Amino acid sequence: MSATPADERLTREVIRAFLESTPPFNELDPISLDGVTARCEVERAAMGTVLLTRGRSEVTHFRLLYEGRVKVFLKDDRGEASFEEIRGPGEAIGYLAILRASLSNLDVQIMEDSTFITLTRDDFLRLVRANLTFSNHYLKALSDGYVRKALDQMERPRRSTGTEGSLYLFSAQVGDIVRRRPVIIPATETIQTAARLMSERRVGCLLIADPAEKVIGIITDRDLRTKVVAEGLNYLAPVSSIMTSPVATIPTHMVCFDALLEMMKRRVHHLGLEKRGEIVGVLSGHDLMVVQGSSPLILVRDIRAQQNIEGLYDIALQSPRVVRSLILEGAKARHVTRMITLINDYILDRLLTLLEETLGTPPVPFCWLLMGSEGRREQTFRTDQDNGLIYRDPESEAERRAAVEYFEIFAQEAVSDLVACGVPRCKGGVMASNPKWCQPYSVWQKYFDHWIRNPEPQEVLNATIFFDFRPGYGNLELGRQLREHLMREVQGQEVFLRFLARDLVNSPPALTFFRQFNLEKNSQHKNKLDIKTKGIMPFVDFGRILSLGAGIGETNTLERFQLLGEAGQISEELQMQASQAYEFQMHLRLLHQQAMDEEALEPDNFIDPAELSDLDRRTLKDSLGVLNDIKAHIKDVFRLGAA
Repeated sequence: MSATPADERLTREVIRAFLESTPPFNELDPISLDGVTARCEVERAAMGTVLLTRGRSEVTHFRLLYEGRVKVFLKDDRGEASFEEIRGPGEAIGYLAILRASLSNLDVQIMEDSTFITLTRDDFLRLVRANLTFSNHYLKALSDGYVRKALDQMERPRRSTGTEGSLYLFSAQVGDIVRRRPVIIPATETIQTAARLMSERRVGCLLIADPAEKVIGIITDRDLRTKVVAEGLNYLAPVSSIMTSPVATIPTHMVCFDALLEMMKRRVHHLGLEKRGEIVGVLSGHDLMVVQGSSPLILVRDIRAQQNIEGLYDIALQSPRVVRSLILEGAKARHVTRMITLINDYILDRLLTLLEETLGTPPVPFCWLLMGSEGRREQTFRTDQDNGLIYRDPESEAERRAAVEYFEIFAQEAVSDLVACGVPRCKGGVMASNPKWCQPYSVWQKYFDHWIRNPEPQEVLNATIFFDFRPGYGNLELGRQLREHLMREVQGQEVFLRFLARDLVNSPPALTFFRQFNLEKNSQHKNKLDIKTKGIMPFVDFGRILSLGAGIGETNTLERFQLLGEAGQISEELQMQASQAYEFQMHLRLLHQQAMDEEALEPDNFIDPAELSDLDRRTLKDSLGVLNDIKAHIKDVFRLGAA
């Protein structure tokens, strides 16, 4: 390698022009840019050169790539690259180590002859201290780049060689695992012919086509058992008489994990794979079991097959095992919480179905409401119950008395059964078994109207729990109508929204002025960080406040961020930073709770930063630092000044 102040090709004018077009140097004022240009040097490196070695190389210069390509990577304990990326012109090397005052955090190798524009460590740090925009750019780069990589790779060292290839579930597209063309049969063929064809071709399903050869339905071996054999149907009947139509489809580019969730949500065992409007294959539950090994589909099958409520108790207690396997396989927080939610929804659906069969038909239609993290589909290990029950307004006094009596028993039994399934009671009493939260539609309407129009502290607290509700079981339309009513009523309610906003802005900081963790001081959790209260919940509150104001009915935090970004309510940059920071903290929380669950301890939210790796600790600080941007945005939107 060689370094020179400049050469005949890279003159000071050329360097200045390059910096002037390269973020964040393009944000510098002309005088500062002239000063930087005067202090730059040019460095050349030949292809194959190992520029930096992680943990060994001292980073004396900030390097900005002018031309060429470099590979940036990390190696795991076995010497394998745990992640890598290629950087090109305009991208920087070394800023992380300089900002952290550490040896190189990455391995860097020259992919082709390259030229760098360099600044000494001291010159770079002077720029960072003197220019807020310049500083924010590289702090953002840490969040956008390092947080994402930490999310992707933080679990890799914990996996054993026995799980090699398990990440396939989260990276492979369904089109990669289903290569076989589907077997199609005309709708006019007999059931007997279809059964023979399935046997001959050794397939578990057939697609059904109309005379124009358009696929209009599907039959499975399960259909033959339940619709033909069990019902004594004539084998000579047309196959169209037992088909399911239309065929549930997903695109061939969907990843396997999302296909698994889709299969569970739709309650089907086969999905057509669609490409350019044509069904080119069929994905089965068995295909996904082969990819994953121990599949959640097995647990869901057992839940749905259970014929008595008591039988659900032991099955429900198996869900942490499934969740644990997802974490060990490298699932991100959004994947894990979605799976927990789906499993819990299946348990709830089966439990309430069996309970309704036991108690008989309810006097009026009702809907079981899911609140808090259940409503947001963000449940973790053993989340407390937060639920309610809404029923259609009775039309007579007799119907009212019958409804009160029925739903009191129903709610009490349901809550007790959920406790037996491992879901603790809500310490604040937000459960359908509390008569206050088991009410007709008109009463629930009044609740929300009162909370919106009287934003006192208790009403603001209620908003953090009840305003994230979703319908969970029963007549879901009742729940949807209530959410539509809420979204209509909250529009234009600036006073209420400002109360929520002020509550967020005044929430306790997660970091001190000197960017140290704001740890617990006088409790059993001394020197630990309450990652839920000080880290995760402000992100949740941020998504809720802006979504309510923008008329966005979605309750999931990450989906709220995406919709807010698409609606222009937050910048693309803030959306990305908030999403990555929130998900990183959720992942740390899940790992912490998983470890406690394995030790038979009751999971909590108190993390000891001293037990984290240097990378995780730094990334956690960066993710918590995003809260400053969130609060600044809220202050600006709601004109809160220096509140």
